Amino acid sequence: MSRIGKRPIPVPPKVTVTIDGLNLTVKGPKGSLERQLPEKVAVAQEGETLLVTRQDESRTARERHGLVRTLVANMVDGVDKGFERRLDIQGVGYRAQAQGNKLILNVGYSKPVEMIMPEGIQVAVENNTLVIVSGINKELVGNMAAKIRAVRPPEPYKGKGIRYQGEFVRRKQGKTGKK
Repeated sequence: MSRIGKRPIPVPPKVTVTIDGLNLTVKGPKGSLERQLPEKVAVAQEGETLLVTRQDESRTARERHGLVRTLVANMVDGVDKGFERRLDIQGVGYRAQAQGNKLILNVGYSKPVEMIMPEGIQVAVENNTLVIVSGINKELVGNMAAKIRAVRPPEPYKGKGIRYQGEFVRRKQGKTGKK
């Protein structure tokens, strides 16, 4: 049995969970999320916890058991607390600015790179070099943070580029002069 799938999901008092067949709706103070659950995995609410069980011992049911439990737990956490990813911008003249739902990056290209955030994702910029991507859907937050990082990933010689906060970039030595 899946170790992750067996663990119950605690539901905070401000969060309501509605299970309608294979449709799962989670509502909380930050918003609401919906997900279509796969077959062969069932979610049941018992008091203030959610339990994910599989209907049989087939391979697909075993594969999806832990995955569904993690997805449901992320939905509950998202509508209660929300998620955020922080990105650092390093490099001379590199900076970012937020205008509404748009992020403008100046990272060494001839023109600024404009990125429009999808619905449900907020972006904020602190000190022109710290980008904060936040929202209730963990999948969307992580995906947008990865797209922003992909605009200019950190390079190994000088370390310039966009990196996750706390990410270690392995540096190379570079050229040595003639002797």
